[in-house]
Amino acid sequence: MDGVTLVFVAVVGARFLVPLAIPAYPLPAIIGALVLDAADQTIFQSFGYDPPGYQSYDKAMDVFYLAIAYLATMRNWQAMPAYAVGRFLYFYRLVGVVAFELTHTRALLLVFPNTFEYFFIAYEGIRTRWAPGLYKMRWWVVTAAVIWIFVKLPQEWWIHVAQLDFTEFVAEHSWATPLLVVLFVVAAIVFWFVIRPRLRPADHPWQLVADPLPEEMDSADERVEWHKHEGRVWSTATLEKVVLMGLISVIYAQTLPGVRASNTELFIGVAIVVVVNAGATLWAARTRAWRIESAFALFGGRLAFNVVFVLVADWLLGSDGEGGIDGGDTFFFLMMISLITSLHDRYLPVLATRRRHAAEEGTASTPA
Repeated sequence: MDGVTLVFVAVVGARFLVPLAIPAYPLPAIIGALVLDAADQTIFQSFGYDPPGYQSYDKAMDVFYLAIAYLATMRNWQAMPAYAVGRFLYFYRLVGVVAFELTHTRALLLVFPNTFEYFFIAYEGIRTRWAPGLYKMRWWVVTAAVIWIFVKLPQEWWIHVAQLDFTEFVAEHSWATPLLVVLFVVAAIVFWFVIRPRLRPADHPWQLVADPLPEEMDSADERVEWHKHEGRVWSTATLEKVVLMGLISVIYAQTLPGVRASNTELFIGVAIVVVVNAGATLWAARTRAWRIESAFALFGGRLAFNVVFVLVADWLLGSDGEGGIDGGDTFFFLMMISLITSLHDRYLPVLATRRRHAAEEGTASTPA
C-alpha cells in the first residue's frame, strides 16, 4: 500500500470511527468530525491526491456522521422542543443531499443547508453549563433560524456554489489571516464584555460527557421490556428507519462503484431489510431472546443476521449476478443498516421515556 492510499484509508476510516463517539461525548466528537470534514480535502491535496467525485464523497460522509448525531439526540436530549427542531433539520438536509446527488444542482444545497450540524453544536454547547430543558420551543426555533440565515447560508454558498477552499483562499490573499485575527479578537471582546455578563449563572459544572440515561431505561432488560410491550413492526419508528436508511443508501450509491441497481430498487431492497430487522427485534424482545447490553455486540449480532438473511434471500430468488450490487458494496450497506438500525432500536425506548417525562412535567405545571 503506497503512502497516498494509506493516507486516504486513514482519513476515511477516521471519518467513520470518530462519529461513533458522538452518543457518549457529543460536543468533543462532533467537533472532531467537523474538523475532519473541513480538513480531509486539504490533507489529500497535500499528498498530491485529488479524489474524483469529492463532493459526492464529502456529502456521503457528512450524512453518516450527522446520522449518528441525530441518533445521539434520541439518546441524550432532554429538551423535547430542541429534539423536534433538530429532527426536522436533519431530515430536511437529508432530502436536500439526495436531491443534489440526483441532479448535481449545487444551488439545492443553499435551499437545504446543513443547519442541523451547528444546531447540534449549539445545544450541546449550552448543555455543558446550562439545562437545555429550561428553553422553550420558540427559543430553539429562533436559534435554528439564526444559524440557518447568518451562518449556514453564507457557508454553503462559499463551499458548494462558489467552490472556494478556505486554506487555499487564506494562502492566496495576504490580508485574509490578519482580518481573521481581528475578527476573532473582536468576537472575543464582544462575548466577554457584552454577552457573558448577560448569561444566566451556570446550572452545573462543565459537562462534556452525555447525560445519564433515565433510570427506568438504563439497562438492556428495561429497553427490551419496552420493545416487548410498546414495539410494533408497522409503526412510525419503522417508517423513520426506512426513510433514514433508504435516503442514506441512495446517497452512498452515487459514490460506490459496485452499485448497478436503480435508486428505486435500492430503496426498496433497503426498506425490506429494515422491516425484517424490525420484525426480528420485536420477536427477540417477546421471546426474551435479546438481552445484549453492549452496543458493539448488538451491532455484530444484527450484522450477522442481515448477512445470512441476504444470502438466503439471494439463493431463494436465484440471482443471476446481473444488475444489483456487488458483494463488497452489499456488505457495506448491510454494515450501515445494522449500525444505524441497532442504535435506533437501542435509543428509541430512551426517547419515548424522555417524551413521557416531558409530558408529565407539562401536565404537572398546568394549573388545575
